[in-house]
Amino acid sequence: MSESTDTQLHAGLTQRQISMMGLGGAIGAGLFVGSGQAISIAGPAVLISYLLAGTVIIVVMAMLAEMVAANPSSGAFSTFAHKAMGRSAGSTLGWLYWIQLVVVVAAEATGAAAIVAEWFPNVPQWGWVLLFVVALTGANLLGVRNYGRFEYWFAVIKVAAIIIFLVFGALVLSYIVPTDAPVGLGNLAAHGGFAPGGMSGIAAAVLIVIFSFGGTEVVAIAAAESDDPAGNIKRVVRSVMARILVFYLGSILVIVAIVPWNDPSILVGPFAAALDVLNVPGVGTVMNAVVVIALLSAMNANIYGSSRMLFSLGKRKLAPVAVTHVTGKGVPAKAVLSSVAFSFLAVGLNWIWPDQVMPILLNVVGSTIIVIWTFIAVTQLILRRRADKNGEHLPVRLWGFPYLSIATLVVLAGIVAVSMTDTAARTQLLLTASLTAVIWIVSKIALRNVPEVVEFQEVS
Repeated sequence: MSESTDTQLHAGLTQRQISMMGLGGAIGAGLFVGSGQAISIAGPAVLISYLLAGTVIIVVMAMLAEMVAANPSSGAFSTFAHKAMGRSAGSTLGWLYWIQLVVVVAAEATGAAAIVAEWFPNVPQWGWVLLFVVALTGANLLGVRNYGRFEYWFAVIKVAAIIIFLVFGALVLSYIVPTDAPVGLGNLAAHGGFAPGGMSGIAAAVLIVIFSFGGTEVVAIAAAESDDPAGNIKRVVRSVMARILVFYLGSILVIVAIVPWNDPSILVGPFAAALDVLNVPGVGTVMNAVVVIALLSAMNANIYGSSRMLFSLGKRKLAPVAVTHVTGKGVPAKAVLSSVAFSFLAVGLNWIWPDQVMPILLNVVGSTIIVIWTFIAVTQLILRRRADKNGEHLPVRLWGFPYLSIATLVVLAGIVAVSMTDTAARTQLLLTASLTAVIWIVSKIALRNVPEVVEFQEVS
C-alpha cells in the first residue's frame, strides 16, 4: 500500500558506513572496560568464553543476514518475529530491545561523563551527561547521512586504537620492545593455571562477554536505510564478524599474556594495565579518552537503533502512530526524542544518585541480549522452513540449516542453565525474564482491539 513520504525513512547509508557501524557497535565499553571483569572471573581461560560467544554472534548475524536480505526493515528482528510468530512476539521483542537501548544509552552517557568529570572537576557529572545527550540527539536529528558520518569516524578511532594496541602487544611479546620485567606467555599458565575458575568460571564470564558483543545487531536495522540492503548486509556480515573476533580475541590474549589475570589493575582498566608495562606517562589518560569515544560511539548507535525500532513498532501499530512522522531529512524525529527522553531523566538521576541508579537499571537489562538472540534463532528457524516449503528464493542462506540453528539454540540454553548457578547472573536472568513476560502480557492486552497491519513500507 502506498504511504506518504512524511512517514518513510530515506536510504542514505553506504556499505562502508554500515560496515564500520557493525565494528563500532561491538567495540565499545564492553571490550574496553567490561573485559576486565570477565578476565577476573575466568582468568586466561576467558579466551574460551570469548571464542564461544563470538561463534554464537557470528551465527546469529548470519541468521539476520538471511532474513534482512529477504525483507529489509528498520524493525529487523522484531519485524521478522512478527512475521514468524505473530504480532505479540514482534511487539515483545521490539519493546524489549527498545527498553534495553534506552537504558544503555543513559548508562553510556553516565559512564562517559564520569570519566570526563575527573578531567574537568569544575563541571558536575550531570552537566556532562546533559551535554552528551543533547549533542548526540542533535547528531541523530540531522539526517541519516550525517549520522552515518558521525558513527563512521567514531568507529575509525576505536578500530585504530585496537589495531595500535595489537601491534604494541605483538612487539612486547616478541621482545622487540623492552620492558622493565621480561614479558612472555608465562602468564597464561601462572597464578592458578590457564583456567583457575574451572568450567564454572568460563561459563560465568560468558554472560559478561555476550553483553559486550551486544550492538552488532544495529547493522540489521541500518541495512534498511542503505542503497542496497541485501548486498550490503551480505558483505557486512562476512567482513565484520571475522574482524570482530580477531579484535576481541587478539586484544584479550595481549592483556592476559602481559598482565597477571588476578592483578587488581585489570578490573580498573584492562587495556591501560597492559600498556602500563611501557611506563609511558599519560597512557592511562589516552586509554580513558578512547573509552569515552567508545561510549559516545555506542551511545550514538543506540540512539539510532532505538529510534528506528520505535518507528517500526509505530508503523505496525504496535506503538503510538505519532512516532512514525518523518522530517524532510528522513528522520523519525519523534521516535528519536522519545528514545532519548529517559537519558534526559538520567541527568536528574545523576544529580541526585550519581552512583546508585545506573547499576540497578543495567542489572534489569543485563541479559536481554540472550532473549533477543534466542528470538532471532527461533524466528530464522520458522521463516527458513516456511520459505523452503513455499519454494521462495532467498538472496542469502544460512549454511548448515537446520542443524546450525538448532545447535545455536542449544548453546544459548546451556549458557542460561549454567548461568543460573551463579547468584548475580541468576538475578539478571530472572529480572530479564520478568520484564519479557510483562511486555508480552501488556502487548497481548493492548493489541486485542487493534487491527493487524499486514504490509507496510518504511524506506523511500
